[in-house]
Amino acid sequence: MSPSPTVPTLRHDWALDEIQSILDLPFNDLLFHAQTVHRAHFDPNRIQVSTLLSIKTGACPEDCGYCAQSARNEAKLEPERLLPLDEVLAAARAAKAQGATRFCMGAAWRHPTDRNLEQVVAMVEGIRAMGLQTCVTLGMLTAAQARRLKDAGLDYYNHNLDTSPEFYGQVITTRTYQDRLDTLEHIRAVGLKTCSGGILGMGESRRDRASMLRQLANLPAHPESVPINLLVQVEGTPLFGAEALDPFEFVRVVATARILMPVSHVRLSAGRSEMSDELQALCFFAGANSIFYGERLLTAPNAESDRDRALFVRLGLEFEEVEAERQEPGACHKTIDRI
Repeated sequence: MSPSPTVPTLRHDWALDEIQSILDLPFNDLLFHAQTVHRAHFDPNRIQVSTLLSIKTGACPEDCGYCAQSARNEAKLEPERLLPLDEVLAAARAAKAQGATRFCMGAAWRHPTDRNLEQVVAMVEGIRAMGLQTCVTLGMLTAAQARRLKDAGLDYYNHNLDTSPEFYGQVITTRTYQDRLDTLEHIRAVGLKTCSGGILGMGESRRDRASMLRQLANLPAHPESVPINLLVQVEGTPLFGAEALDPFEFVRVVATARILMPVSHVRLSAGRSEMSDELQALCFFAGANSIFYGERLLTAPNAESDRDRALFVRLGLEFEEVEAERQEPGACHKTIDRI
């Protein structure tokens, strides 16, 4: 049996070859190591649940090759204006009744205007009053906008890196990788919790996956939530028809994310509707401990709620009512979801 690598509890100085060697481990060794790390920091049978709502759909000026909401792509999607406050609050109440502990909102903007931001602030304040955690993804932020959201009581901001710096230009050209890193720094600097991950199955190599994980794990603070998305292929987007990803490769990335970022919640995000129960169970064993709950993720289908509940019963999993802060025992380090 190949020995599992010795991994300190928290690191921010990973070399690319180190991460590649973890991804390359024999599958059983990798999962054993990931489960060992997971059990050191989390209850392995509890899953945090979030619900995601698109509050402004379509007509985005970005050219992300995977996205149905890009105005530059040819996906058949009807653009919608920003939803009214009462409609958003009604959706949040319904999500809470279904067991969600966090309500996430996504808007298809390159960046919000200050007027847009004030409308979102009202949504955040109303949802927090219900006792739900809040998360938004609105595109790029200035430092002042990050501060405004923090002052409004926002818990999380989602801003994914999507892929590696090396592969990024083959997917997106309208914003740079550094633009994404700058927004993450604005979020971290004001004390907002960070939700940042990537998308698998866009034609990237395993080396690219290792490089993306390195970017996330070497941030000054590990993202508190790391969404791992499987590409949802949408007709009319440049990535429609991309070669399907080997399901075991997806599990490998989940396991490696758990090892590199041991106190983060690793979330199964887009693509769950296309995953078998067995694949999801492997991901939970590999250290995934968060999901999106509900029938849609922005514009993509998601696993049905009844199916999720049935799967949880079969696996003996429970909903995590409150996402607790995770921290290395004895350490003063404190960490700050394509949603």
